[in-house]
Amino acid sequence: MNLQHERMLSLCETLNLPFIAQGYAIASQAAAEKEVAYSDFLEGLLRTEAAGRQVRKQSMLTRLAGFPALKTLDDFDYSFAAGVKKSQIDELAGLGFIERQENVVLVGPSGVGKTHLAIALGYRAAQAGIKTRFTTAADLLLTLSAAHAQNQLKTVMHRAINAYRLLIIDEIGYLPMSREQANLFFQVIAARYERGSLIVTSNLPFGQWDATFAQDATLTAALLDRLLHHARILPIAGESYRLKHQRQAGVFQARKAATTD
Repeated sequence: MNLQHERMLSLCETLNLPFIAQGYAIASQAAAEKEVAYSDFLEGLLRTEAAGRQVRKQSMLTRLAGFPALKTLDDFDYSFAAGVKKSQIDELAGLGFIERQENVVLVGPSGVGKTHLAIALGYRAAQAGIKTRFTTAADLLLTLSAAHAQNQLKTVMHRAINAYRLLIIDEIGYLPMSREQANLFFQVIAARYERGSLIVTSNLPFGQWDATFAQDATLTAALLDRLLHHARILPIAGESYRLKHQRQAGVFQARKAATTD
């Protein structure tokens, strides 16, 4: 390493250009061998920095989103999930619904791919540079209830709810809520209304949501009014994907044989 290279590295550190620092030596050697014009050499270095920053941002946003696992749209089995069309998902994958601050609601029984689609759309958003957060309804309510008890609800609502352009709430309806929890959940939906996009999944048809929200038909109606006003609703039917594979593996037959012995 010569003195000029050391000065270049020092300047890159001062100017926060880590990817130019990493690629400068190889790029300068290639440019000298091929007699590349100075302007082309500079453009190449700047492109290297921009590409590196983009990859770093995508990685950071993916970690920040808190996905329980990475799922992609390419991995989704459309032949298995009844009622959902690839053309619908492809349109949502363009992420225009986020720009329009609309919602996506995935409804269907357990195991038909609702969470897979929610994560895959969220991952697509994070890769596009959109600040995204994934949570289950149960985890969200634990966070909000603790914040409410500590008189920090406003702060947590800003940090955990309003700070994201896309908020994904999985598994609405699996556990009933107390009246306080139902009110807290309503505040989330109201805070996001026409300000940010939601993707939510539920195993319950909308007519049964009041059973989850403390049997409060009035609150449930107000919540659904805000959630569904600007929403794409995707009903999904079919057998549980997980149970299907267990049947194929002979798990149920083995269990049945064990219980009859």
